[in-house]
Amino acid sequence: MGVGISLSGLASAVANCGGIGVISATGIGSQHPELGDRYRETNSEALRLEIRKARSLTKGLLGVNILTALTDYGELAQTAFKEGIDFIFLGAGLPLHKPKAIPDETWLKVLTKVVPIVSSGRAATIVCRYWEKTYHMVPDGFVLEGPMAGGHLGFTKAQLDLPEYRLENLLPEVLAAVKPFSESFGKRISVVAGGGIFTGEDIHKFLALGADGVQMASRFVATHECDASDAFKQSYLKSRKEDLVIIDSPVGLPGRAIRNPFLDKVSSGLKHPVKCPWKCLLTCDFSSAPYCIAEALLKAKKGELESGFVFAGANAYRIDKIVSVRQLIDSLLEEYARCIEPAAMTVPPPVRPLMMPA
Repeated sequence: MGVGISLSGLASAVANCGGIGVISATGIGSQHPELGDRYRETNSEALRLEIRKARSLTKGLLGVNILTALTDYGELAQTAFKEGIDFIFLGAGLPLHKPKAIPDETWLKVLTKVVPIVSSGRAATIVCRYWEKTYHMVPDGFVLEGPMAGGHLGFTKAQLDLPEYRLENLLPEVLAAVKPFSESFGKRISVVAGGGIFTGEDIHKFLALGADGVQMASRFVATHECDASDAFKQSYLKSRKEDLVIIDSPVGLPGRAIRNPFLDKVSSGLKHPVKCPWKCLLTCDFSSAPYCIAEALLKAKKGELESGFVFAGANAYRIDKIVSVRQLIDSLLEEYARCIEPAAMTVPPPVRPLMMPA
């Protein structure tokens, strides 16, 4: 949901409906050109502004999604901590290093819940063991993101269609992985399932399998409150199943996007000159990259799709209209309620199985 797709507008709307609204920190400085081009400082200040704006619009739960591959990951996390954000979601790599900007005492004292994003039980175990040894603590939860997610994926191309990597098959593995650490530290380690979840029936399915919540992104792009341009949203509505393709990202990971002329030109070998104002991603070699992914995503966010492309989940083609966040969540809860046994229908459906990711 970066660059700029989920900011204070969408995050606050989701939070007002009982979900966890998430602000994407990726490229956030580009959303505030008035702050100038001192990129590290601009990103941190822009994140501070977005958090405060979201806080002014909701009293609900808010999170920030920060990529560990970002050069200024530590500074962004520190900013979110200082602003008292409710959740920090850590993606694009496992958090297995100590950012100098986040001293040990910060990790131990803040009330913010820290939730890494993983793609397997093995990854969850590695993170827990490292944090146990390094911080004498474990994460508050994990987001398990399956192969049907949009954007950069934690799987190889060969793994994407294999049954053992389906979200429903990965979930028990992650639940089993975190259980001993939860017992050892005497704390609940929540597990949130994401990637391809589309309906209230899907939510019911994964909660029944043991997930504590679900992460949804693609459906929230097609909302009035989404911070992207209308052209960006329309690309979802116009997409067909065959338009959802796996690309090779310049940062070295496969990603799921909506095929368009820009991507067709890239796949045919056309290179867009890259002028890197600063190395925003640790894993990016701009000297050999066919294009700047940060610039391409920013262009798409603005609706300049001839110069960029749109990330999307595998079910994005099923979206056929733009609605309000309230309408979307109400419809999901109605679908969820229909899955409950008639005897339990007098019990209201849960109002917080949803998380709007970045």
